[in-house]
Amino acid sequence: MSNKDMLSVLEGLLFVCGDEGLAVPDAVKALDGDAGEVKEALRLLSSNYENEERGLQIKEFGDRFYMMTRKEHAPYFKKLIDQSRKGSLSQASLETLAIIAYQQPITRVEIEEIRGVKSEKPMQTLISKGLVQEAGRAQSTGRAILYQTTQRFLDVFELSSLEELPPLPEGKEESEEEADLFFESFEDTIKE
Repeated sequence: MSNKDMLSVLEGLLFVCGDEGLAVPDAVKALDGDAGEVKEALRLLSSNYENEERGLQIKEFGDRFYMMTRKEHAPYFKKLIDQSRKGSLSQASLETLAIIAYQQPITRVEIEEIRGVKSEKPMQTLISKGLVQEAGRAQSTGRAILYQTTQRFLDVFELSSLEELPPLPEGKEESEEEADLFFESFEDTIKE
């Protein structure tokens, strides 16, 4: 593999690893390469990012490399997050929130099975608004993240506990409609 190809693959690996970072031994296995060569390539990639003054940087901590944003750009990220918190919830977010409220703790895959569509974006919205949070890991294979509602969820919907959620009728379509109506009635209070 050429040096250019290795740098390209490593950049992709860093991106895919996200917050967990890329461990050098994992990169070595993925590339069928030499540890010294891989570490040197990661450092070169980090240097390239630094020299080109990109919006991202690559940092080494112990035996892991992380792709991260620059500290000096934090005020812009804060503005973006603050703006996204002020919007109302989409229909997809309301559906996802209803499923979590009534089925918690629940994995994203289980939510997507119920909704029949991907739920990554609605989940991000609900987490950014502080209505949903991680609740540990499932005991099944893959140890998927479990999600649950937060205290803010209870506050926004004026509930003292989850037991105060309106009961769902027997039929699936009716229950979805009733849950949606309940959550939609509070949509304006969710804006912040």
